[in-house]
Amino acid sequence: MYSDWEFRFLNWIQDHMRSGFMDKLMALITKFGDGGIFWICVTLLLFIPKRTRKYAHVSALALLFCVIGGNLILKNVIARQRPFWINNFNPLARIGYFEKNGSMQYYRTHNSTTDTLETGRTLIKLLVKAPNDYCFPSGHTQASFAAATSICMWKRKWGIPALILAALVAFSRMYLYVHYPTDILGGIFFGLLYAFIGLLICNKLFRNKPWDGCKAAREAAEKAKKKESELIEV
Repeated sequence: MYSDWEFRFLNWIQDHMRSGFMDKLMALITKFGDGGIFWICVTLLLFIPKRTRKYAHVSALALLFCVIGGNLILKNVIARQRPFWINNFNPLARIGYFEKNGSMQYYRTHNSTTDTLETGRTLIKLLVKAPNDYCFPSGHTQASFAAATSICMWKRKWGIPALILAALVAFSRMYLYVHYPTDILGGIFFGLLYAFIGLLICNKLFRNKPWDGCKAAREAAEKAKKKESELIEV
């Protein structure tokens, strides 16, 4: 369940990339994935123009799959420990802590904390509220890539910036020491997968119901216009 290279990678980030500026930036960026709220809002906005409604449906389905497939099923079946929990016994792991009433509190698991710690464990002060669920796949990453991919399916002009933001959210989860690299890779994979499954479903649903601005609607409008012009000429 735990590979040394993953801890070495996380620790390298902590030892070589941490700074006051980066701490604030990553703590801010990761909020774009908190609860998927930002991406849900973006999806709701896509429902407003008729030309984007199909991809709003794609994104909504993908986010729903993220909740069911990722957060409810995979996380609890795989039950992978967070990298900063005490009961993660890899010697390379750094234990998350916070200060409460003048004493050190250490994260054991889920919502459990303790003020006792074995000697020799390396500590790390978490910059965000500690997640209290298991960690594979990364929910932030999964939701971000599911919605961003749906946007990219509609228009690359907006999709590429959305994917860049999704990638930054994914990196922030490792920077903040709450996810392993493979959690992030899993989140990317399932986010992409759910978006494409959503697209397949919506292609079936919208096959005979072209939305304004789509190729089928434009072709139908052009044919109608051409036919009207022919009738006028006759």
